[in-house]
This record gives sequence, structure tokens and C-alpha cells, in this order.
Amino acid sequence: MTKATFPQCRIVTERLLNPETTEHLLNKLVELPGIRRMVLNGPRLPVTITYGPAKGLANPHTMRRPIHVGDQEIDLHVHVGTVLLELENRDVIPALKTACEQIFTHFSFRIQEGKFMKTEPSLVDYCKYGPDADTSILGLADPSSKSRPTIIQGIK
Repeated sequence: MTKATFPQCRIVTERLLNPETTEHLLNKLVELPGIRRMVLNGPRLPVTITYGPAKGLANPHTMRRPIHVGDQEIDLHVHVGTVLLELENRDVIPALKTACEQIFTHFSFRIQEGKFMKTEPSLVDYCKYGPDADTSILGLADPSSKSRPTIIQGIK
């Protein structure tokens, strides 16, 4: 039995996205059929300051706030810079480009094709989730994070 390989792409923007733009983008992406997995990458926005003279104090960062995607409320833990996507097939890419063109009107973006997410379980996945981990979250583990990935249900 051969394992299916799914196409992956990355949305790279000219600048980091604010929460409103991220929310708008994710709501457009959730509506598209054919997206299997999605990862938001960017600098971490911790709840408390982790080093320096203010260590342990609250981090009043304006980009760390809840956003609404579909009917779920999600806390942003990163200042989004890139969005990694795993697709069912390449036919989704034109619709993805159209959705991005509607959102990114004031700055440029690129959609790159390649392999950006792990497709096999890593040692971190095994340590974090055990031998019977859900295959839909493989490669999404952050070794320093204490939380699990947020799962957003799109349309099927």
C-alpha cells in the first residue's frame, strides 16, 4: 500500500499580519474545500514576559487577542507572518490565490509550492502525543509549547 502525498504550499506576506487581517484570511480559508491542515507561523507572543528585568510580568501586546474563525474563538499565540497549508490536491491553489488577492490589497504576497510540513511522526511528536497520536496533527508539535494544536473544523 502506498502512502498518499499531499501538495503543500506557503502563503508569505510582505509584512506581519495584524489580528483583523489574520481573522479575515482564516475565515476565507475555512470556506475553501480541500485544505487538510494549516499552520500559522511567526514570532511568539507570550502571555508573560520570559526574560529581562520585567520577567514574569504580564505582556500587554496588542497583537495577542482572541479572533473568531467560523464559529470558534481562537487565541493568537503568534504574530502571523506565514501560513503553511496542506491541500487535498493542486486544484485548490487557484481558489487560494483568489482568496488571498481579495484580502491582501495594500501589500504583496506570494504563494509558494513545496514541502513545508512534516509528513512522518518525529521524536517530538512521539514524546508529546505518544505512539497512538492522531495523524492529522503530525509535525505540528512545538517542543516548547505546553498546549496542543488548535483544530478548526472547516467545510467538508
